[in-house]
Amino acid sequence: MSTETNKDTVREFVKRVFVKLDAHAVEELVTDDFVSHAWRTNPGQNAKESLVDATKRMSSALSDIKFTIDDLIAEGDRVVARLTAGARQTGEFMGLPPSGKSYEVGEIHIFRLTDGKIAEHWLEMDAMGLMQQLKGD
Repeated sequence: MSTETNKDTVREFVKRVFVKLDAHAVEELVTDDFVSHAWRTNPGQNAKESLVDATKRMSSALSDIKFTIDDLIAEGDRVVARLTAGARQTGEFMGLPPSGKSYEVGEIHIFRLTDGKIAEHWLEMDAMGLMQQLKGD
C-alpha cells in the first residue's frame, strides 16, 4: 500500500474508532493479529477484542469526543499521528466517578499497517495532564 493510502486508513481509524467509538470499524480497519503496545489485554483476550471492548467502555464514559490531527507523517508501513484529543467525562473513566469535566491533551500514535489494515499500535499521551483536568477544581 502507498503511504497516502496508509494515511487515509489512519484518518478513518481516528474518525471511526477514536471519535465515534464504532466497534464495527475495528473489524474493518484492524488485522486479526493486531498488536497493541499502548495497553495490556485481559488474559485470554487478543488485542483486537480488547480494542472492541475499549470502544464500548469509552462510549459509556465519554461524550463530546474530539480528535484533531495536528500532524500525519508516513514512511513505509508506518504512520505517525500527532493528535489533540478531548472529551467530557460523563461516566466512570480510568477509575474516576463521572465528573462532567472536559479535558484536552496531546497524543502521539504510531501505527504499522499491513495490506491496508492497522497491524500494530503505539501511544504516548499526557496522562498526567488528563487526570489533573478531570480531578482538578
